[in-house]
Amino acid sequence: MMRIGHGYDVHRLIEGGECIIGGVNIPSPLGILGHSDADVLLHAVSDSLLGAAAMGDIGHLFPDTDDKWKGADSLKLLEEVVRRLNEKGYRIVNIDSIILAQTPKMAPYIDDMRLNIAHACNIDFNSVSVKATTEEGLGFTGAKQGIAAHSVCLIETNLPT
Repeated sequence: MMRIGHGYDVHRLIEGGECIIGGVNIPSPLGILGHSDADVLLHAVSDSLLGAAAMGDIGHLFPDTDDKWKGADSLKLLEEVVRRLNEKGYRIVNIDSIILAQTPKMAPYIDDMRLNIAHACNIDFNSVSVKATTEEGLGFTGAKQGIAAHSVCLIETNLPT
């Protein structure tokens, strides 16, 4: 049985701090604000996987009201999501994602992001797509107030659900 999932996340940009996207610390004068490392891309990927399996979302699994997750590495959170999916008999087929950001420029880091996601999900590099776009100065991403990401995934299982 095949199942599709969609994930979306958004985080505010702030002066200073780290800008970690797809597990890559990108040099930028603007950092990303969040309870964990605020990796908007990995949060969207995690939510798409959890959604495909009807297993909730990362806010449920790793609530921002729990100090245990303060500053958490989102690659580790993604690995835990994948562990839980595998435990339920699911296998990831592919992941397609897009980052919406006016700044910083993502192109030099896309392959590293893909590699990080593939490694965390234990899937082939060619089964992971990461794209990025600006919004031509429009909306909160265009105004450099935040960064958003969408992800869709396909998972499969031979087990009854």
